Amino acid sequence: SRVPVMIDSSKWDIIEAGLQCVQGKGVVNSISLKEGEEVFIRQANKIREYGAAVIIMAFDEVGQADSYERRIEICKRSYDILVNKVSFPAEDIIFDPNIFPVATGMEEHLNNAVDFFKATRWIRENLPAAHVSGGVSNVSFSFRGNNVVREAMHSAFLFHAINEGMDMGIVNPAMLEVYDNIPADLLEKVEDVLLNRKPNATEDLLLFAQGI
Repeated sequence: SRVPVMIDSSKWDIIEAGLQCVQGKGVVNSISLKEGEEVFIRQANKIREYGAAVIIMAFDEVGQADSYERRIEICKRSYDILVNKVSFPAEDIIFDPNIFPVATGMEEHLNNAVDFFKATRWIRENLPAAHVSGGVSNVSFSFRGNNVVREAMHSAFLFHAINEGMDMGIVNPAMLEVYDNIPADLLEKVEDVLLNRKPNATEDLLLFAQGI
């Protein structure tokens, strides 16, 4: 393969079996501090021995990072452990700072996209050589069944995330509109939601979506 093979499992035994089989430089998806530093360090050491890169989820013993502050706290802690204790190559560290849905109707979700953008910029400015990835389709879960809106949301999200430093991501290319081709009225309402620019942005986008 001309591109890295991603070994993706929630079970460490499966990841390790994959590392033993894959040729060239693979990518492990993923490890985190969920089970504590000892397990994290042991897994990171093994990944380094196999010469693979690794995706680090913004997750620790307390839970999943759901705010800007928690995202950068966990990513900084993970980076320091990997670089200083494991001697993991910083260029092989890929952070996933959690892309969560917007337009859910819940006030605590209004800044989900904004917090990801801010965390991405912070990581690229403060954790040298590290990369940023994420599951882009998560952001549009509230509009399942409306592919026009979802495609616009994915494209607009990527546009802003890439500007902040996101350099890879998980995305379905069949559900991705070209940013410059998104109708202006739809783009305005989508970006109002993603950037949390207006108090009634979610309601406006929902009403607009009903007419598509």
